[in-house]
Amino acid sequence: MKTALLPQLHVLLTVARLRSFSGAARELGVSTPAVSKAVRVLEEQLRVVLLTRTTRSVALTEAGRRLVEEAGPGLGQAVAALTHVAAQPGEAVGSLRLSAPPMAVPFVGPLLSTFRERHPRVEVELVIEQRFVDIVAEGYDAGVRLSEAIERDMVQVRLTDAFRFVVVGSPRYLERRGTPRKPEDLLRHECITFRSHTTGTLYAWELERGRRSWRVPVRGGVVTSDGAVMKYLAESGAGLTYAFEPEVQESLRSGKLVRVLEAYAPTVPGFFLYYPSRAQRSGPLRLFVETARALTAKAR
Repeated sequence: MKTALLPQLHVLLTVARLRSFSGAARELGVSTPAVSKAVRVLEEQLRVVLLTRTTRSVALTEAGRRLVEEAGPGLGQAVAALTHVAAQPGEAVGSLRLSAPPMAVPFVGPLLSTFRERHPRVEVELVIEQRFVDIVAEGYDAGVRLSEAIERDMVQVRLTDAFRFVVVGSPRYLERRGTPRKPEDLLRHECITFRSHTTGTLYAWELERGRRSWRVPVRGGVVTSDGAVMKYLAESGAGLTYAFEPEVQESLRSGKLVRVLEAYAPTVPGFFLYYPSRAQRSGPLRLFVETARALTAKAR
């Protein structure tokens, strides 16, 4: 029975804080008689007088003061917590957990920034990792990957246009070691390599021209999984590297890096946001998908 009195207790606390029935009524958005009735119901159920009233003032009795001191902080925290998690009309509240690879950060970052501006009460956790992630088994709402890495039963939303992977090197390196003219020439060059995240073996650089494709088992003195390190080493003349073209675009414009074997550069469809099925979308995920589609359409 006592828990049923929580609404009346909230009214009492408001009256005690403002020392006014009419003031409490304005703050709570109800009538002054409704406030008086709530306090009266509470006093009748507890069988004590909680407030003394005159035409000019309102004061707590000893029993009322004890009740406010003991119950006030806890109820105040509960009301604050409910207010914090409650959504206003048209407002989204919740959480979103996403997985993305490092090279998708330049695209996911602006999307995430725009989404947070539009929906500031949705908390987002973005986990950046190279490995392929089972988003269902590992508790993610959605992921971002190249389309080739996404299971066929996933819903996909395009985030970027198609782009290329290119072989690049510094002018200094090319002057010293020569420029490869065909894929097989890479076997005679110092290549900054990385391992496959699925097999653990050194990645064979994938090239294509027309209907023909190559997987070149390049080798070199440095193996790293970090794209920034690969770019730095290539710019410093340490060797050739295989790069996600948008990631090295500025270095190409400035002349720090030069494309080689450009006629053999493979094109991939681009990055996609993906999630298990439309039926399982949470409210925050639905809004994130809407934001992604709007930004993609605006960029075109």
